[in-house]
Amino acid sequence: MKQFNTGFLLGIVTTIGAAAGCFYAFKKNVVEPIEIKEERDDQHRRRAIRKMHSAHQG
Repeated sequence: MKQFNTGFLLGIVTTIGAAAGCFYAFKKNVVEPIEIKEERDDQHRRRAIRKMHSAHQG
């Protein structure tokens, strides 16, 4: 019974580790590039607004 419990716990830990690795890889490959693109778009939008307001000051 001791070997079963050890194997069962090792299987649980391995499964949790694999799931955590999948979530981490998904975040790095899908979520972060989207956040970076959104941040870049916000910067461009703010720059365009500043240029628009400064062009109409005179």
